[in-house]
Amino acid sequence: MAKIKSVYICSECGHESPKWYGKCPGCGEWNTMNEEIKDTSKTAPAVKKRSYSSYAKPFSIDEISTEDEHRYDTGCKELNRVLGGGIVKGSLILLGGDPGIGKSTVLMQICQFMGEGLKILYVSGEESKRQLKLRAVRLGVDSPNLFVMTETDVEVVCEQIKNEKPDLVMIDSIQTMNLTELSSSPGSVTQVRECTNLLMRTAKGLDIPMFVVGHVNKEGSIAGPKVLEHIVDTVLHFEGDKQMSCRILRAVKNRYGSTNEIGVFEMTDKGLREVENPSVMLLSGRPTNVSGTCVTCTIEGSRPILAETQGLATQSGYGNPRRMATGYDYNRLSMLLAVLEKRAGYYFSNSDTYINIVGGLRVDEPAIDLSIAMALISSLKDTPVDEKAVVFGEIGLAGEIRSVSQAQMRVNEAVRLGFTKIVLPYHNLKGVSCDEAELIGVKNIRDAFEAVSL
Repeated sequence: MAKIKSVYICSECGHESPKWYGKCPGCGEWNTMNEEIKDTSKTAPAVKKRSYSSYAKPFSIDEISTEDEHRYDTGCKELNRVLGGGIVKGSLILLGGDPGIGKSTVLMQICQFMGEGLKILYVSGEESKRQLKLRAVRLGVDSPNLFVMTETDVEVVCEQIKNEKPDLVMIDSIQTMNLTELSSSPGSVTQVRECTNLLMRTAKGLDIPMFVVGHVNKEGSIAGPKVLEHIVDTVLHFEGDKQMSCRILRAVKNRYGSTNEIGVFEMTDKGLREVENPSVMLLSGRPTNVSGTCVTCTIEGSRPILAETQGLATQSGYGNPRRMATGYDYNRLSMLLAVLEKRAGYYFSNSDTYINIVGGLRVDEPAIDLSIAMALISSLKDTPVDEKAVVFGEIGLAGEIRSVSQAQMRVNEAVRLGFTKIVLPYHNLKGVSCDEAELIGVKNIRDAFEAVSL
């Protein structure tokens, strides 16, 4: 008779426990312990004794050659930038994002370019063959080297990969895959982990690169245990509001390149379109002679991007004023408001305060602090900021404006787009030169607002 055993596994960290907990003992998250049924009737197979000669031997690092290292060109410059130059052979790439943000779309689009010289296997557990064909027709994908397969059994998928030996495999999505020998349902912690492990061994053994699509949970992280991100070589994440056209592709983890690079796309009726100059797109439609808006320059990897920061301060109708930040860290906003009141004399205690980074862009760099402060003060005093001004700088707790990195690159990007006034930290003036725009170095918040206000 089969022995059935219940265990509880955390959906965030994969911690196993024989009994249920409201709070996971491993990661401390609440209400993440899910029950899984295990069949313990199977006895463990006997361990086969191996001679010492059959074990793998270590190699000197100098003996390992990388001359045959090759990256596949995806035909998409933005995707190549995020991946570090292309797809590495044998790599396992996890692509996550909100539903409808463009994960399946970007994979189908690169099939058209890569299908000219490579054999591609697209495995879908969510769509039928007819649905895949309709989407391919809409996106203009008609490569004869693209083969589709609708299957959810990961063992069958791996067997087909071994038989067909494609040059590239795409799994859409990992939450629909399952191992028949496991009793848990598809999408559970155990199924996601074991299916990814089997796909990883297949990709490494056959030296075939593989894309794996992963859904995200309500908190915005990739669904499944965190061990899923440790298994794969690269984790890509789509950001942006699906109701807006701008999409940001960011590398959360990358063993073969930098994690600071981002790719910018625009969603159209024909799929995702690359945006080679995101500054122009993010600044399009910017209002003029309106208070509460300011332009800043942020660095994403090796790319400077001009973005519009908007601030709104309005009289609060409640005892506790409301604070809201979109695309900016909420705790950082609270700190800036405290500095503005204590060090600069601008009081927001009785005002509801809102911050928005236009275009769905999320910026965590401290260099945009000064622009956020200028937008808030502009809205509070109802005084417009000069539309030809670009502002960047980090604000310290003493109210000082601290220097930022790569100031020359930010200045060059602002000048290229026609801005004639650049407000930057005073200590950055020594290493910056520009003849086409006025450079204004500031030491405190009040000096900065006097320089940009009309």
